[in-house]
Amino acid sequence: MNRVVHPIEQESFRRLRARLDTSGLAPLTRAVVERVIHSAADLEYATDLVMAEHDLERAHTALHSGAPVVADVEMVAAGITRRETVCRLADARSGPGLTRSAHAVRLAYEQVGPGALWVIGCAPTALEELLTLDAAPALVIGLPVGFVGAAESKAALRASGLPAVSNVSEKGGSAVAAAALNALLYHSTSHSEEKQ
Repeated sequence: MNRVVHPIEQESFRRLRARLDTSGLAPLTRAVVERVIHSAADLEYATDLVMAEHDLERAHTALHSGAPVVADVEMVAAGITRRETVCRLADARSGPGLTRSAHAVRLAYEQVGPGALWVIGCAPTALEELLTLDAAPALVIGLPVGFVGAAESKAALRASGLPAVSNVSEKGGSAVAAAALNALLYHSTSHSEEKQ
């Protein structure tokens, strides 16, 4: 099913590309960078995001083959369009040494098992918990936001060697994390250049 792109979105991408040349980026990297920038109106993401095209290609295949998508919070889940997600935050409980977000990751992993795409845009502790599991993810979109633990958890994700989309700075959030996943959802399964 082809996605109908609203004229406002088309114009937004035209203006983005007028201000930032993304034409030299690999196709899926370009799609993620542009959609994240579009979601935040923040051109700095062009140099802040970290990802590898080969990881995105494998994740794209897994996603379009039906791999489960897990969101850390409902705000991320709400931003992911055209795909059902698993979010177990409502069922989670905090305890000694365990945040509610971390418990939600445990519950989600029990439900989906290995091979999922994980989209973490809120809680650094959710990303930290995921890194303790043997989750064998298809991709981790690790873009939590905040002054406490966000940059550190994303650095730990990059050091883990897992296939990932992350960023170096403290910024991030639900909208940009969902946008990164949507970029893979919206991108043509033939890997031809996406038309906005």
